[in-house]
Amino acid sequence: MIVVMKEGARRDDIDSVVQLLKSKGLGVHISQGEERTIVGVIGPKERVRELPVQAMAGVEKVVAVSNPFKLASRAFHPQDTLIQVGEHVVGGSEPVIIAGPCSVESREQIVETAEKVKAAGANMLRGGAFKPRSSPYSFQGLGETGLKYLAEAREKTGLPVVTEIMEIDVLDMMLEYVDVLQIGARNMQNYPLLKAVGKTQKPILLKRGLSATIEEWLMSAEYILAEGNPNVILCERGIRTFEPYTRNTLDLNAVPVVQHLSHLPVVVDPSHGIGQWRHVTPMARAAIAAGANGLIVEVHPNPEEALSDGEQSLTIENFENLVVEVRRIAKAMNPVTDPMYVGKA
Repeated sequence: MIVVMKEGARRDDIDSVVQLLKSKGLGVHISQGEERTIVGVIGPKERVRELPVQAMAGVEKVVAVSNPFKLASRAFHPQDTLIQVGEHVVGGSEPVIIAGPCSVESREQIVETAEKVKAAGANMLRGGAFKPRSSPYSFQGLGETGLKYLAEAREKTGLPVVTEIMEIDVLDMMLEYVDVLQIGARNMQNYPLLKAVGKTQKPILLKRGLSATIEEWLMSAEYILAEGNPNVILCERGIRTFEPYTRNTLDLNAVPVVQHLSHLPVVVDPSHGIGQWRHVTPMARAAIAAGANGLIVEVHPNPEEALSDGEQSLTIENFENLVVEVRRIAKAMNPVTDPMYVGKA
């Protein structure tokens, strides 16, 4: 349920509604818009209906929210959520580009990659220190050593670090080193892990599960939001279908659908989405054209020598071309962000 306050409702009126709801054991989430305040109510609808909320001063209406996800719903939070990561905002008109190798393999590799993707136009650095692999015999990452290398790369380039967390036990360690915690596709429904990262205020990049529906994905985001962390970035990374010619099927339908259902920003991972480097740039272009708030792309200085996901990793040169092309598309869609258009009708 949501309680829509009247335009210009007094602070006292809003506080009275909140106090009544909380006194009955209901959860409350306040969304302050430019014109109206919306009070989201978490709890049984029947309990809300029993209360005289509709008749209270400053209340315009009480509306039922049909979606099972509440805090992630655009009905609860009509304005787009903007998430600050370093100097960059995820969710605004300017798409954010996250780039780097699948795995941190050495100090030299991650620092070199960070410097080169920064020069090419990347806004953040990705790299796995702990790697979930299908085979227990595959490279599993460098662990805390990899985190230290990522932190050094950030120190040298200024790029915020995005890396995956796999288990609660390493959360405190990772909070020391990283700027954005990634929940990988295989952990999308690891509810204890979602609750744990929800208790932090660190931005969370939540990847869609291999076979997850959009509703299941948003319900996973709800677990994080319900713990008090509003900084959730959704990542479409492809889903498993019957098609054998690509690693996954990149579901670009999800971008506008999720942006209609939810206020959370959506980025796209074309590297995992298709799994073949030669097709990554076309899908990146398509993602930005579909309205994605950013991209996360695998880039390696020597993909043929990569310890993981080399077949879907771009070279530095190919990444440079990708950045040029997607920035052109973004400017065409939002000319007001292009300096040549600023101040012109």
